[in-house]
Amino acid sequence: MEEIGDRVTRIQTLTLDLFSNNPSPTPCPRSRSKKRPRSAEETSPFECLSEEILFLILDRLDESSLDKKAFSLVSRSFHAAESRHRRVLRPRRSNLLPSALSRYPSVSHLDLSLCPRVGDAALSAIAGALRSSLRSIDLSRSRLFSQIGLESLAVTCAGLVEIDLSNGTDLSDAAAAAIAKARNLERLWLARCKMMTDMGLGCIAVGCPKLRLLCLKWCLGVTDLGVGLVAVKCKKLRSLDLSYTMITKKCLPAVMQLPCLEDLALAGCLGINDQALLSLKQGCMSLGVLDVSNCQHVTHLGLSSILSRAPFTQSVASSLQKLSKLQSIRLDGCPVTSAGLKAIANSCTSLKELSLSKCSGVTDEGLSSVVVKHKTLMKLDITCCRNITDVSVANITSSCSALTSLRMESCGLVSNEAFHLIGQHCQLLEELDLTDNDVDDEGLKAISRCSKLSSLKIGICLNISDEGLVHVGKSCPELQELDLYRSFGVTDKGVSAIASGCCNLQIINLAYCMEITDESLISLSTCYKLNTLEIRGCSRVTSTGLSAIALGCRQITKLDLKKCYDVNDAGMLPLARYSQRLRQINLSYCSVTDVGLLVLASTSCLQSITILHLTGVTANGLVAALLSCGSLTKVKLHSSFKSLISQPLLKHIEARGCLLQWVDKPFQIEMEPNDVWKQQSQDVLVH
Repeated sequence: MEEIGDRVTRIQTLTLDLFSNNPSPTPCPRSRSKKRPRSAEETSPFECLSEEILFLILDRLDESSLDKKAFSLVSRSFHAAESRHRRVLRPRRSNLLPSALSRYPSVSHLDLSLCPRVGDAALSAIAGALRSSLRSIDLSRSRLFSQIGLESLAVTCAGLVEIDLSNGTDLSDAAAAAIAKARNLERLWLARCKMMTDMGLGCIAVGCPKLRLLCLKWCLGVTDLGVGLVAVKCKKLRSLDLSYTMITKKCLPAVMQLPCLEDLALAGCLGINDQALLSLKQGCMSLGVLDVSNCQHVTHLGLSSILSRAPFTQSVASSLQKLSKLQSIRLDGCPVTSAGLKAIANSCTSLKELSLSKCSGVTDEGLSSVVVKHKTLMKLDITCCRNITDVSVANITSSCSALTSLRMESCGLVSNEAFHLIGQHCQLLEELDLTDNDVDDEGLKAISRCSKLSSLKIGICLNISDEGLVHVGKSCPELQELDLYRSFGVTDKGVSAIASGCCNLQIINLAYCMEITDESLISLSTCYKLNTLEIRGCSRVTSTGLSAIALGCRQITKLDLKKCYDVNDAGMLPLARYSQRLRQINLSYCSVTDVGLLVLASTSCLQSITILHLTGVTANGLVAALLSCGSLTKVKLHSSFKSLISQPLLKHIEARGCLLQWVDKPFQIEMEPNDVWKQQSQDVLVH
């Protein structure tokens, strides 16, 4: 409230300065006398501003800050204008929904991702309050509603064009039939709606012919029949995600006939094999993105990357040539060979993005053939391509100077000298992943010449230290994400350099950086945009550092404090007071007791919490916290508590939409040194 009060004062002062005739207005002294009604001559100058001017001011205020709330507290007219101006609403709790709908009648986008319990009555109330103004609703994290509530939305809100029902595992064909009544629907997400079948999908296809985006990822009840109906009825489809469904090659000819299709995802489809890829010969000329990653039955004989010179693969090659607008190919986990990559190099003339993550057959010869011919390539993912060497990096950097994203985690044969080439030639990079590579401080110094970097991942890079981070902090002011996972040589000095030079930092991973202390967190507390902090295993961090983060980083949504043994109840108090956006936290092995857990439960947005091996927490304290935190959707806790809590109480908590995940892990204190841990990880990958 103190912060909001300060913002109100600043807005009032600014507005007075803008509209006052007096160039140096003298502030009025405080008066303790009783307030009297204002006459017409004494009306606040704020009341004279037109709604148009107020809307212009609101357009320039940050959506994610408290500025708009402060604006609404300036005067009655400001409050009313802010209510009419708001178009996006994201209630923190379900019980706030009625008052929010009453205050904001012009909302067009309603995000209920923080409300795990939204029943049919709530959806009916939303439909009645917003009606034609509602255009988009996100129910991907909500439960308890059925086809009744969905039908109310679809029928009443004629302007509805976007619905996200992802994770609706309880939604059936009846719900699909209700959705089909939203005649103007353009974007629909049904990921993990596993009970929906072809019958429900057919209703949607007939009822929603204007669909442009449809996500059916993990819809296990959907087969070729349902997808075929969609392809016939929804001719405006631009994006279709069929990942991890039960489709086969039978539906692909119809899909490839969609005249506007730009993005097709077939990742993990077990029914897609070599023969299915021949459907590409139908020639969907508009297709720009093709994802066939993790298709286990696609082999080197039929992959769209053409893995041999046999007549069969030549027919597939000619199919690829017909896809003149194909800009993105994702082959993650597929058995790619040099011949296949050469076919891509010769066929896909418009290629902008290529993902070969975990493709063990990628070599210098094959990769070089692609990058040399595709000089306009912008995104390249060669994660875990363990056979490439400096030769590939040299060809990438000399040919693809326009790269904005390069992911090359665990490319163990690439030497430190190769990273100097990245800094010299690829200075447009915005995303760079060098996790588990041999880059050192000199390599980081070279990479820091990529001043546009917004994401840098250098976890498990055992040769870097504060010296390298100092260069990054000085030269990469746009950095938003930094991953230093298990970078043992990093200390408070390096983190301080990042905090002072990268004021836009939003995500930082310092897990198992053993030299990190409270000083690092105090430095990071100046990064007011920080929303994700991972300090798992940083055993020297205490509640003092955590308090600094809570006070300075009000946008924090995710905290991993596992094995921060000296974080106790004293750290929970400032979190509960200042971190009102906190959604996910891991407190395993911390020194938090019942008191701290109960205090934390008052955080209004908290959805996920992991509390393994909290020796100071009792069954009664745990129950009190779970009952107090109404926004929880997932709790991971030790199985030893299960027998101590009554079954009716557990069922009550789960009925509110909270998933209880019981874990039976032994108590662990000691951690392996980084070099031992790294060797064990590599052994697992090899075997």
